[in-house]
Amino acid sequence: QVQLVESGGGSVQAGGSLRLSCAASGYTFTNYHMGWFRQAPGKEREWVAAISTAGVRVDYADSVRGRFTISRDNAKNTLYLQMNSLKPEDTAMYYCAAGAGLWVRVSQSQTYLYWGQGTQVTVSS
Repeated sequence: QVQLVESGGGSVQAGGSLRLSCAASGYTFTNYHMGWFRQAPGKEREWVAAISTAGVRVDYADSVRGRFTISRDNAKNTLYLQMNSLKPEDTAMYYCAAGAGLWVRVSQSQTYLYWGQGTQVTVSS
């Protein structure tokens, strides 16, 4: 049974930091690139970042580039998202996902096969 379990969310003031984790099980973690998405109330789901199977390639949405860092530990089957300089507009439910499509499509949610349940991040001003 495939499981992606996010953790590390919480409430923080603007300018603060959080580190999200995503523990994967039930499939071969190293066969899939991984991504983080987020969805704020009343808004569509938004791609945040992606990392290739071996962690060599990464990509970020312009809104988080330079502030967020995606990484993975393939020995632990775990994905991370280090979020620094958080802004109120970063407030959302954050989801990790496993994808098997072409790298050029990593920002497209429909290319992801497995999804976690999400962890809430709230940034106050």
